[in-house]
Amino acid sequence: MQEAGALFEFEIEAREGAARAGTLRLPHGEVRTPVFMPVGTQATVKTLTPEETDALGAQIILGNTYHLYLRPGHDTVRELGGLHRFQGWKKPILTDSGGFQVFSLSDISTIEEEGVTFQSHIDGSRHLFTPERVMEIERALGADIIMAFDQCPPGQSSRDLATVAYERTLRWLDRCRTRFAQLPDEDPEGPVQTLFPIVQGGVHPDLRVASARGTLAAGDWDGIAIGGLSVGEPKPAMHAMLEALHPELPERLPRYLMGVGYPDDLLEAIARGVDMFDCVAPTRNGRNGAVWIAAEGQVNIKGQRFRLDAGPLDPECDCYTCRGYTRAYLRHLFVAGEALSMRLLSIHNLRFLVRLAEQSRDAIAAGTFAGWSTEWLERFHAGKRES
Repeated sequence: MQEAGALFEFEIEAREGAARAGTLRLPHGEVRTPVFMPVGTQATVKTLTPEETDALGAQIILGNTYHLYLRPGHDTVRELGGLHRFQGWKKPILTDSGGFQVFSLSDISTIEEEGVTFQSHIDGSRHLFTPERVMEIERALGADIIMAFDQCPPGQSSRDLATVAYERTLRWLDRCRTRFAQLPDEDPEGPVQTLFPIVQGGVHPDLRVASARGTLAAGDWDGIAIGGLSVGEPKPAMHAMLEALHPELPERLPRYLMGVGYPDDLLEAIARGVDMFDCVAPTRNGRNGAVWIAAEGQVNIKGQRFRLDAGPLDPECDCYTCRGYTRAYLRHLFVAGEALSMRLLSIHNLRFLVRLAEQSRDAIAAGTFAGWSTEWLERFHAGKRES
């Protein structure tokens, strides 16, 4: 990893069982964990300004390498000062490698040892992502944390496919690490970054362990990601994979569970030692009228019961939406097809998860996380059943 004083240092400040509360120091600021990271796929958290994203408590956001490579292009982003300057976000950024996107395009992509050839969803043009190329693209984008290029198999993949994917991911990791180490010499004025590897292995505990051990043997990392979960497997299988990995992952490394961000998943994973999360669900759900309410679970704002409801969306939430607008008004906006509804519901859903991570941190520090999270989940699930 690059030398930068205390940068990329992760300090654990409190523990309760496997749950941890810590601080990760990055070039653009500190990140207190557990943390939920809003997804800014195309250099924006959908429908929100950077100021609104900041106001809801976001400490770090994501950018998507696949989408930004295709449009506006990583060279364009570099010429305009990198993602931070380009999108007006001053806090830390993490970029994914595009691996999930290119593998999700399996009908228009070809996987070979060299890399993945895929067809653009925008204009049909063909492109090749190799581990080396992805490192170059992510350096141009300029995020604080960049992800290694991995092969992400579908949920509940066979043992044979999961083995192929994790073994290729390890081989690609070696190529990512080599190219990542070369780039600062070629671009000494470029960004200070760290590279996170990704553990694969499907829903097979021994493959997960083998992937983790191979990953840790491949380099001295500042953090480690767990990929290929929440992609269609039953939730108990995800929990089992986290439990299998927990004793294998060094305490000193922040653990990032990729693509996971429903409220119950967040708390279950924090209890199993995970520190960092991201997911498109808060904004995607918001654009479709689905919102999270602590005492009611996930509900749809289109529900007839909200037509004359003058109360706040979630009486326990401190977000801009819940402080200023009634359920009846939010329902009206959504039913009428007003874009404002998407913004207001997205703000609430994002704040809901950011705040849930904040509450988890406070509970871990107080030594009350196990009891608090159990009660929270029971109430949330009971509300789901009654809604």
